[in-house]
Amino acid sequence: MKSSQRFADLRALSDDQLTDELVKLKKEQFNLRFQRATGQLENTSRVRTVRRDIARIKTIAAHKRVGAAK
Repeated sequence: MKSSQRFADLRALSDDQLTDELVKLKKEQFNLRFQRATGQLENTSRVRTVRRDIARIKTIAAHKRVGAAK
């Protein structure tokens, strides 16, 4: 249920906001990978959540591009 709510929230964002959110998540993903490599990562499930959120944003952006092209 939580992921479908997150999907609906992301769908309401504009293209610029989606891009900003994607950049923010990519930075967080980099930091999480760095923490994991140095053994400082406490919440290991956050890596999976961030990776899936990035995929959600990319999916929504692709759907918007296809919708705008029609």
